[in-house]
This record gives sequence, structure tokens and C-alpha cells, in this order.
Amino acid sequence: MTKNDIILHDTSRDGIDRRGFLSCMGWAGTAVVCSLYGGILTSRALGDVLANPGAIAGATLNFVQISDSHIGFNKPANTNVIGTFQEAITRINALPQAPEFMLHTGDLSHLAQADEFDTVEQMLKTAKSSQVFYVPGEHDILSDNGAQYLQRFGKGTQGNGWYSFDQKGVHFIGLVNVFGKTEQSLGILGQDQLDWLKKDLASLSNSTPIVVFAHVPLWEVYAQWGWGTTDGAQALDMLKGFGSVTVLNGHIHQVVQKVEGNITFHTARSTAFPQPVAGTAPKGGPMVVPADQLRSMLGLSSVTYTEVDHHLALIDSTLA
Repeated sequence: MTKNDIILHDTSRDGIDRRGFLSCMGWAGTAVVCSLYGGILTSRALGDVLANPGAIAGATLNFVQISDSHIGFNKPANTNVIGTFQEAITRINALPQAPEFMLHTGDLSHLAQADEFDTVEQMLKTAKSSQVFYVPGEHDILSDNGAQYLQRFGKGTQGNGWYSFDQKGVHFIGLVNVFGKTEQSLGILGQDQLDWLKKDLASLSNSTPIVVFAHVPLWEVYAQWGWGTTDGAQALDMLKGFGSVTVLNGHIHQVVQKVEGNITFHTARSTAFPQPVAGTAPKGGPMVVPADQLRSMLGLSSVTYTEVDHHLALIDSTLA
């Protein structure tokens, strides 16, 4: 079933090949286990990886995406976001191969309070990964225009927190598109960040695998709810000349996957609460579901990379 170039995900499938990955929306997983195998993005349920450790065997780089923990949220959609965040960390620690690092794609906190940030930091220290890389969500800059976030998580970054780094042949770019964004408006990168991105990409070979991560999707998933970035197309145009580009986002609390040419898009689930599918409610926001269904709508993502064949494998899993 398709609508506006989005394919609703058949959650009975354990994996998605590149063709079946063209666009996919569903509630299949909470975390993405991503495996880079030669620049091609594939997807498996995290539960499948836990049951089949060989699923990510041979990868030279494994990392996990986690998103939208919303620590501090306490409403009917989930009155125990600390508990479900801990379940996600437990899942990460159960992976057959510990990830080398994690990407948190924003909304660490719900109200940008010091105690909320403290909780996130302390909980992530229990995860079996050596490092966490962050970008802010709009909830992380609510109380002070991002001052606490940048002080805690933005050391060494540029501008409002953007930066890049290299890991085992893969170039990672953390973009920030939440400053100046209101609840229902599109995200924005701004000219300063776009100028920096152009310079950052200038020295790279077009065969370099690139992973971009940000909070709000860089492409317009659903503009009416602010699920997109107003100048995201300018950033994506700069990336078209590279052979393998993967764009990871959070914000919309559900899996949306899409491929356009050489660029694969993946938006992860939240560990806190689900949101409705675009256009199925008056607006986006926390969605109350039966308690026995909640964990099937929360999750994380894991990525594995193999240098030999440049293959990127991305795995979603739920907390169910």
C-alpha cells in the first residue's frame, strides 16, 4: 500500500532489502541496529539480530541510533519514560557485538531541565558503547535556547552544535535543525550551517560513505505537522555526488524509510511514546495506546558497516 511515495511497513518481515526499503512507515522497531556493508542499506529487526548473532558478523563498524527519550515526560502516553529508556539500553547491551558508539538524534529531555539531562547522561553511561554522539531536539532547547544542551553535549561543535567526525572510513555529520523551529513549523538549518557543510564535504572523495544525523527529517515527511526541514533540500543537493549517503533522524517517533538515488533516509522510533501516522489525527503529538501495545511502538536502531564491500545494514527493533 502506497500513499505519497510512502510504503506502509509490513512488520511481519524480518528484513528489508534496498528495493523494499524505498519508503516505509510502520511501528516495527525501537532501535536501529545499523551495519555498513558497502554502502547498501538493509534492515532487520533487532530481535532478529539478538536471535541470530551472525546477522551482523563480519562488520567492521557497528553503531546504534537511539532517539526521543523525552526524559521528564509523564503523561498518559507513557508515565514511565525512564523505564522504557532503560529497556532500550538493556536491548543494546544484549547485542551480540557491542556497538562502538551510539547516535542520539535529539529530544534527550522533555523540558530541557538540568535533572532531565543528568538522568540521560547517567543512564547512557550504563550502555556497552564507548561513546555517545548527540544532536539536539527542539525539546532540548526549550528553557534556555540551548545553553545547557551546548554546555553539556556540544563541546567542540560549531555554531548551534553541528559537527562531523570519521570512523573506519565512514564520514559522520551531525546537523542541527531545531533552532528557530516552533511546534508545527518545519526545521531549519540556516545559511551558516549550510556554508559549513559545503566546506566539510569539499575534501571528501565521492566514494566516501556518509552518514548524516539530525533531529527533524531533512526531507518533508509531512509539512503540515512540521515533519521536514525548510532548507533540507539544499543540504541534500550537496550530498548527491557521493556514492553512499544515509540520513538518520528522529522527531516523528515512528519508522519512515525512503531511498532517493544514492541517499537512504531512516527516521527512528522514540523510546518514550508513539505519535500518530501523518494525517491520521488533527496534529502530531503523544499518542495513547493500550498498555500492552506500547512497547511494540517504541524502539531503537543499529547500524553495521563492512569496509570490504561497503555495505550498510540498518536494523530496527521494538521493546516488545
